[in-house]
Amino acid sequence: MAEPVGAAAGGAIQDRGTRRPALSPSRASDFKQCPLLYRFRAVDRLPETPTRAQVRGTVVHSVLERLFGLPTDQRDPERARALLAPAWAELQEQQPELAELFDGPDDPELARWLESASALLESYFELEDPRRLEPEACELRVETELDSGVLLRGFIDRVDVAPTGEIRLVDYKTGAAPREIGEAKAMFQMKFYALVLWRTRGEIPRQLLLMYLASKQRLAYAPDETELRRFERTLEAIWQAILRAGRTGDFRPNPSKLCDYCDHKPLCPAFGGTPPPYPGWPEPDPGEESVLDRTD
Repeated sequence: MAEPVGAAAGGAIQDRGTRRPALSPSRASDFKQCPLLYRFRAVDRLPETPTRAQVRGTVVHSVLERLFGLPTDQRDPERARALLAPAWAELQEQQPELAELFDGPDDPELARWLESASALLESYFELEDPRRLEPEACELRVETELDSGVLLRGFIDRVDVAPTGEIRLVDYKTGAAPREIGEAKAMFQMKFYALVLWRTRGEIPRQLLLMYLASKQRLAYAPDETELRRFERTLEAIWQAILRAGRTGDFRPNPSKLCDYCDHKPLCPAFGGTPPPYPGWPEPDPGEESVLDRTD
């Protein structure tokens, strides 16, 4: 394992690791929301307790990815429901602690939870027919370096490419259609992916499509070059602010209504808490997204 990356004398960040720090949509959103939240997640890497809703979103994403791996004539609601239990079992194998969300396999709450996941899958089929689609990629890991040196990395739920070459990026949301704050955060994520694809392939995606399964709604958006250039400057500014904070450990809290949903509220000085000692700039890569990051 590579040595940790810490702050050098004089405040310069030393990179002793084998992988450079990168910026992901989730971590960029964290820093915008609250710099201290970014530190807790990306630098301290404090554990968080996933909710049943988050894990359900992960399972639904996995089922949809598996569905598109099947021949087109097998992509129906019945097959999607059949994929649900194996996807949940595989996720538990990868993260055994998730089994603690329920009191064993006979917990009636587990049955209701699986049924709610099945309902989300049924909603998906009301929004589109996967038998008429042949995505270029599902759960695509993307990475690019901007001219400024900022490394961007993330996962795209689905990439569709039309016969004429136009690109559509699709993201599934398992929560209800959001209010203004949630919608802005979701579109921030999609613009991030659009920028990465543009810088990687030289073509701006024709459409960014958010599919809200719980409310059975679609939100489509067409980005343009001027907007993506402006967004690129925004990401560069966020990254520079992260580096400045990383040199000193000065990640300040930004209290908001969202604090009530934060696992780390007891450690936040805005609420009388004390953060752990600053460990220095992290290694490995603080831009890597977890499985749960890729749901909502």
